[in-house]
Amino acid sequence: MTTLPHRVLGALERFNDAHPWDHNAHYHRWILRQVPRRFDTALDVGCGSGDLAGLLAVRAAEVRGIDADPAIVARAQELTSPEAPVTFTVADALTGIPAAGPYDVITCVATIHHLPFGDALRAFRRHLAPGGTLVVVGLYRARTPVDHLLGYAAVPLNAATGWLRNRGRPAPRPVAMTARTRPAEMSFPDIVREARAVLPGARLRRRLFWRYSLVWRAR
Repeated sequence: MTTLPHRVLGALERFNDAHPWDHNAHYHRWILRQVPRRFDTALDVGCGSGDLAGLLAVRAAEVRGIDADPAIVARAQELTSPEAPVTFTVADALTGIPAAGPYDVITCVATIHHLPFGDALRAFRRHLAPGGTLVVVGLYRARTPVDHLLGYAAVPLNAATGWLRNRGRPAPRPVAMTARTRPAEMSFPDIVREARAVLPGARLRRRLFWRYSLVWRAR
């Protein structure tokens, strides 16, 4: 992540463990600003405990969330109101996308680095309706000076955000953070190059907290 001294990193990790917060949920409101105010159908790939799917359901007629983990899908079903227009399914992100599409909105948060990147983007493109919006928030491997600079900046901000969100008190880990996350392998320049080859005109940007964003609108 960074090259800070081990003693400093150890202290920060202990602080973050005591004051955890969901880095992915931090971007949910931003994701909502990238999609229309109203749309018919949405697909959330790697839905986890269903938080983002629930937010999309406020704007959509129907939302489908898929995840490869049966336990987390069951948890999402428990946490979601039966009245919400959301359906959760255990499915593979490449081969198990529900055929109910095409979808007006497809979202994918902290999941695509578990998949063959180009194949995943091509699968999303196939299932996106004309004029639809794809929004990805992903993880990348820090390799460039800019990457490491953002990593340094994120460390104190991460601690401060955790302290503020938990009002200075120790807290349990959020449900969405209980699943294991594999470290990213692709660098940001590699992600940009491959994404634009599959999705011409895609907008990509490095983000704080070791994330990047990708937004693409189908023609």
